[in-house]
Amino acid sequence: MSNSESGATSLPKATEFSYHLPINGVSFGQVSTCLLRELKTRAPDSLINLFGIGQVDLNSQENDEEFNSWIKSSMAQTPENHNRSNPLVKLWHLYDDTTTLSSVSHYQKLITFHELDTLTKREINIANNIDEVYLTSQYSVDVFKEHGISHAKFLPLGFDHRNFFRTNKSYFDDERITFNLVGKFEKRKNHKDVIQSWLKRFGNDNRYFLQCAVQNTFLKPEENQQIFSSLLGNQRYSNITFLTFMPKNSQYNDYLNSGDIIIGGSGGEGWGLPEFQSVGLGKHAVIMDSTGYKSWANDDNACLVKPGPKEEVYDNVFFRKGNSYNQGNYFSLDSDAFIDGCEKAIERYRKNKLNEAGLKIQSDFTWGKTVDILVDGTN
Repeated sequence: MSNSESGATSLPKATEFSYHLPINGVSFGQVSTCLLRELKTRAPDSLINLFGIGQVDLNSQENDEEFNSWIKSSMAQTPENHNRSNPLVKLWHLYDDTTTLSSVSHYQKLITFHELDTLTKREINIANNIDEVYLTSQYSVDVFKEHGISHAKFLPLGFDHRNFFRTNKSYFDDERITFNLVGKFEKRKNHKDVIQSWLKRFGNDNRYFLQCAVQNTFLKPEENQQIFSSLLGNQRYSNITFLTFMPKNSQYNDYLNSGDIIIGGSGGEGWGLPEFQSVGLGKHAVIMDSTGYKSWANDDNACLVKPGPKEEVYDNVFFRKGNSYNQGNYFSLDSDAFIDGCEKAIERYRKNKLNEAGLKIQSDFTWGKTVDILVDGTN
């Protein structure tokens, strides 16, 4: 019997796969690392066939020489042991045809994120040339099936127990209620409207505080600063801060623990990893009831906010109209509904500082269950 998170019994299947994964500090890399830890747990004395996408970078993780060595050894032995008859699990962008369509196996399963309400001809063709497509949002699965991708499947992710845990520290010396805002600054994530709506209601009311960890590492530092300054206009606020980029998961864990209420206001999300981890830590939440958030957020563990009307996603930076990929719409923010959600979250927090329903995420969503879905029913 396996000693994985879920107590799964599919150990032989999981180790017969080959894996093609980005191992780094961004969202895809964090997912890859969690998958690999689960695989190592299932087969602690065995190596796996592992191909990397890009350079291996585990600097965001706490140093684990045994795990790092296992990854290095697995990758080193793969050219000597991989066979094209091994099914391949790949985690990557759908639109990158060079990497996504190239396969070292006869049968490929692709895990990818998708946030919008439509697919382009290019994306449809790539998806149709992959045996199984796994998406971390049922909303995205429905979009794919509407475009004829019948082999699209839902893949829930797991809680990252290793990197995220309750610290039980005291981070402030007053009774403020702290809201956290996460994710790299983007139009589709509604960061601008969230911040300005929050400031309109709570600005300079020092009973409340907004911590924004929204640095976009794809932009220059001065570009991030210009964006943050423009959000505030000529006003000065005593209860908002924009935090610098946190390269270590340990730093980010402290940040998530320092908040009382997490905000998930994105109108186009594949899953919402930091919001998900926060709720799993027992933080109260204001979450838009749309796209990837619907995979794990509900009325019990979050104050759900109805989305605003759909708007075109194009920002001329990350989403450009007319491209052959990433086209479509996201859900805008309904500011009144958002502030109502904030008020309700404050009420919940005052009744019980711990979001007990949120803690259930840790047992309901495990990487053992994720791997079970991936390895089940392989042709």
